[in-house]
Amino acid sequence: MTGPAALAEARPPERRVRAYGVGRPGWSALVIAVAVIIATPVLAVVLDGVGSIGASTPPRGLAGMVVTTLALMLGVGAGSLVVGGGLAWLVTAYRFPLRNLLVWLLVLPLAMPAYVLGFIFLSVFDVAGPVQSFLRSAFGAGVWVPEVRSLPAAVLVMSLSLYPYVYLLARSALIEQSAGTYDAARTLGASRGRALRRVLLPLARPSLAAGLALVMMETLTDFATVQYFNVQTVSVGVYLVWKGTFDFHAATQLAVLVLLFAVAVLTGERALRGRARYHQHGGRGQGLQPELLRGARGWAATAACVAALAAGFLIPVAQLLVWAAGQLFSDASALTDARFADYLVNSLMVAGITAASCVILSMAIGHAIRLGGGRLVSFAAQLTTFGYAVPGAVVGIGVLLSFAAADDALERAGVPGGTGLVVTGSVLGILYAYVIRFIAPAYQSVSASLEKIPPTVTFSALSLGAAPRRILGRVHFPLARPGVAVAVMLVVIDAVKELPIVLLLRPFGFTTTSVWVYELARENFWEKASLPALVIVAVAVVPVFVLVRQTRRNESLGILAKEVRP
Repeated sequence: MTGPAALAEARPPERRVRAYGVGRPGWSALVIAVAVIIATPVLAVVLDGVGSIGASTPPRGLAGMVVTTLALMLGVGAGSLVVGGGLAWLVTAYRFPLRNLLVWLLVLPLAMPAYVLGFIFLSVFDVAGPVQSFLRSAFGAGVWVPEVRSLPAAVLVMSLSLYPYVYLLARSALIEQSAGTYDAARTLGASRGRALRRVLLPLARPSLAAGLALVMMETLTDFATVQYFNVQTVSVGVYLVWKGTFDFHAATQLAVLVLLFAVAVLTGERALRGRARYHQHGGRGQGLQPELLRGARGWAATAACVAALAAGFLIPVAQLLVWAAGQLFSDASALTDARFADYLVNSLMVAGITAASCVILSMAIGHAIRLGGGRLVSFAAQLTTFGYAVPGAVVGIGVLLSFAAADDALERAGVPGGTGLVVTGSVLGILYAYVIRFIAPAYQSVSASLEKIPPTVTFSALSLGAAPRRILGRVHFPLARPGVAVAVMLVVIDAVKELPIVLLLRPFGFTTTSVWVYELARENFWEKASLPALVIVAVAVVPVFVLVRQTRRNESLGILAKEVRP
């Protein structure tokens, strides 16, 4: 039998090769499992807070906490918008002495945590500080001085620390504006100021809204700075109720309120953008050309930039250096204090493990997305990143509630003691909360690198019979190394500076550098807090310089693209 039918019967069965994009059940299930693990603590807070309404009395002064939180967020948002947006316009629209240097130095306040800047501000302007001492000696003991430990002072300090978020995004938006749009406005007779108000600012609204949302989220999650200034916010109330009265239901109800504030911020950011869509079209033209400021106007612009930089970074660092030097000269053993080494090791250990965990999970999620899986997997991947928008106090309480529920379930299943203190009585609880909080920046960095890999590369490897695990180790990970390095750095810095999660979840005898700084500053031991604070600032400066380098590179590529665009 030699016909076509016989040849068809003799042909061996072909090996079915799974095409790119249809997904792998195991990897898709991994992404969904990670999303569930990330979302469980927040869901636990919501369920307990809503379910316990009426079972406990709301904490005293709740209305005042809500009003204070709103006032603080609006004040810091407005201050950061004025300072950051104004400086972005100044360095973009004008040329003045030291402008090329200041345009990058103005980012440095990002490396100064607000709780460090806060206690330095108090040491200078509080009752025992040099400013009030000088005023009393010059004008008498009855001289009027505004209250330092107050809401306006907290707004000022946090605005100086957080304005770079608005500054970076606003400056990028102004630089990326299409030249033709601005030139058309000027051709129609609009002045530079009118073109700014009617053309550039509306087009930059998405970036301004994003920067404002970041500032408000950071303000909402702040824990230490507001306490220095006797400002009672809802986030502080969560911690005080949990640790002070041990009324868990009242604490979770406050945590739900904090979560509602976070949702309101994200909703407001979307509302500020509106329904409009902002697209930049190419075209030749001069665009917004910096105007040269001469004489007094130029030096006034330089002074404005230097003032913001000095208040937010240079003067605080100088004060910390003076205190640290004095501390070392008076007692050289401070540098060899065993506590300092132990707390620094604790901080770096937790930060390192968190960074490794976040990068591994991010690589696995990004790899699974490239293998396909559909909308459910994509939604689960995005769900893993929402923990960054949740305040640390909410995450910490959610972790405790989750493991309390796990204990009850295990005991009902016949496991005596449940999980015991394996998690909540050790560093594991802190690590779990850190992963929930900081997997977002890791995933964004890794995902950005993976997206640069052409899909044909993954498809070719699959066609050649490579298993997904082999593709991850031999193809995706090597090509995504730059994003992995950035992810590690970002997570380490965030973890080193984190405070509320450690205060809520730390086991007995465990302290990090950030907690030590907070405790020393709270007791007005400024000099003793200077050395660990300098370490935190020095570590945080590294990613700021990496960010500046990456921004300069992106701007150079953007300018080159505009020059070669037909």
